[in-house]
Amino acid sequence: MIPAAARTHPAFAYLRAHRGRPATWSDRYTSVFGLLVAAAVLGRPVAEAIGGLARHADPGRIGAGFALVAAAYAGFLALARALGPVVLPAADAAWLVTSPLPRRAVLSRTALLLLSAAALAGAALGLAALSVFGAPGELGVRLAAALVLGVAAGAGGMAAAVLGQQSPAADTRLQFLIAGIFSVAVLAAVSGAGPGRRMLAAVAGAPASLGAAVAGVASVVAAILVRRAWAALGRIPARTILASSTRTARVTSAATTLDPGMLTWVAEDVHWRGRALRSRPWPRLVSRLGPAPALAWQEWLRVGRRPGRLAALLCAAVLPAVCANAAGSAAPAAGVLLCGALTAAAMCTGGVRRDGGDPALARMLAVDGRAATAARAVLPALLTAAWSALALVGLQAVGALPAGPWWALGPAAAPALAAGALRMARRRPVDHSMPVIDTPGGAVPTGPLIWAATGPDIALLGSLPTLAALVTRPADVLPYVAAQAVAGAAVLAAYILWPGRGSRP
Repeated sequence: MIPAAARTHPAFAYLRAHRGRPATWSDRYTSVFGLLVAAAVLGRPVAEAIGGLARHADPGRIGAGFALVAAAYAGFLALARALGPVVLPAADAAWLVTSPLPRRAVLSRTALLLLSAAALAGAALGLAALSVFGAPGELGVRLAAALVLGVAAGAGGMAAAVLGQQSPAADTRLQFLIAGIFSVAVLAAVSGAGPGRRMLAAVAGAPASLGAAVAGVASVVAAILVRRAWAALGRIPARTILASSTRTARVTSAATTLDPGMLTWVAEDVHWRGRALRSRPWPRLVSRLGPAPALAWQEWLRVGRRPGRLAALLCAAVLPAVCANAAGSAAPAAGVLLCGALTAAAMCTGGVRRDGGDPALARMLAVDGRAATAARAVLPALLTAAWSALALVGLQAVGALPAGPWWALGPAAAPALAAGALRMARRRPVDHSMPVIDTPGGAVPTGPLIWAATGPDIALLGSLPTLAALVTRPADVLPYVAAQAVAGAAVLAAYILWPGRGSRP
């Protein structure tokens, strides 16, 4: 606990006095009334969802569902590690962390918020895991065990992230833990469709008392980790907290008030800062083709210099198949396929974003805008075609698609997805001066909506034949492939030949 001397320190008394106006009776009444209304609205759907858990799980979907839950937990740990996790507001971090005040007392409020967020995230993961394995008997015991296990996993994972922030050795162990959980997710996705199906079915049919015992052991381990993390708060280096606070403040500011697209620039700067790159001559073929291919060659170099990110992207091509196996149909995987393909194309548009951020430099290059756009669309189209083809092969391997050349839809839709990625790279920052639309669900700002729809709009328009084929799953996919090839080429050609694009990149 925080010492009494720290709680009564004048600095903390000043912060408590200036943290905001004290809550009045009307504020408390409004909060309680809002909670009651939320409970009345959400009570029946939540009760129906919990009642639907009392069923036997489908053995064919357990592996994919457990893989998604494990991947979500690994992503939670990776996000906690990337954000800090212990951070402070910029003003507090600037003078409180470097002051002689007890560091544990300074960070206690943040630690409690982290524990609350970890508990909520863990409870959600526990319910998701219970929905995957089912609760054929003793629903109350299984539900309580799942919630306790999820909260313990969330709190223990957050405590491990705090320990990693305090010690480089603990951070290395956390990285191995994240990699191990990702490996378990991959193993569950692979074995769940074959030899591991019986083992997962046995786990789903295990008695409720075994789940309660596992939840109890996990709670003890999580309590030990939380206690160690609480003790480590006073030993976290100030430079680590300052760096995490600054990074989180920039990310929050860019995501809420400025331009979310700047987050990619921040990530690129952090990766390349301080790295020495070897100078290599360009291939003669690129130099002979003209200035536009030479201008686009930088994207090929950037992708080649980060093989780890490229390998992770190609490994993520199994996500649509896992989602389809978990849901039992290919319709939910269509959205995952489109988002993943658009992400693959957006990885190769750094030069286009640079031209949009520095128009003067783009004019100094003296390259025709249409030729530069066409040259820069080659790499996104090829990478998207490869990713989509792999994803469609995975969907067909798990039985979500019938026999036929479904893989051809990927290369056919690649031009439209490349055009959408280029349009995303050229979009301007969010215009927060645009009007706000009042809806029954609340006020909706149109600026962020238009910003988010710029790029995915033409990608969705050009990929309609592919989406229609994934939803309807026809016996003969060749007409859809032909329609998709025409639509994709037409969308990319229209984007390149759009008036006003010939003057500059």
